[in-house]
Amino acid sequence: MPLDLDRSFGFLVNDVARLFGRRFLHNGRRLGLTRAQCRTLARIARHEGINQAGLADLLEVRPMTLVRQIDRMEQAGWIERRPDPADRRARLLFLTDKARPILGRIRAVANETRDEALALLSPAERAQLTALLTRVHATLSERVPADAPSAGNGSVAASSRDARDGAAAAIAPRRAARRPAMGRPPGRAEAALPVMEAPVAEGGR
Repeated sequence: MPLDLDRSFGFLVNDVARLFGRRFLHNGRRLGLTRAQCRTLARIARHEGINQAGLADLLEVRPMTLVRQIDRMEQAGWIERRPDPADRRARLLFLTDKARPILGRIRAVANETRDEALALLSPAERAQLTALLTRVHATLSERVPADAPSAGNGSVAASSRDARDGAAAAIAPRRAARRPAMGRPPGRAEAALPVMEAPVAEGGR
């Protein structure tokens, strides 16, 4: 029997993410940033001080592709590179003062898009949907190996062993050290910017 895509879990999850991303792009025209740039800013905000290899691993993009994007964003004044005290060859990534106000605007666009997507659901249904997806996410997180290739981008995991090591080394200590100073609970930045976790489509935008 032919597959009924309208009732296929995998198809629906991916297509909802695709449509959500396109709607975010539409609503976020006023930001003057691509969706890939918004995702990059949100990740750096969450993991300031991460190196480029670790960020590429988190974003699931090729390191060289990210380097070009970081170059452009640094030139535009959104991001700055700082020397790594532990490795003179490495550079750590931080947001600039210019970038911090834009995070609130990105969050507003993400919330607007979320409200549009869930407009036909009751508050109880919204809560139930989030709870169910959280359980599915937790189940898959336990079953997907850390070095498994990403869908449609298998070369990333295969070529980024150093990136994973860099991500683990850069994220863990800084995450623990920074959260109290930032005055926000764990995961808030990414929870408030759900579009950042949607797969990047249309040429990485």
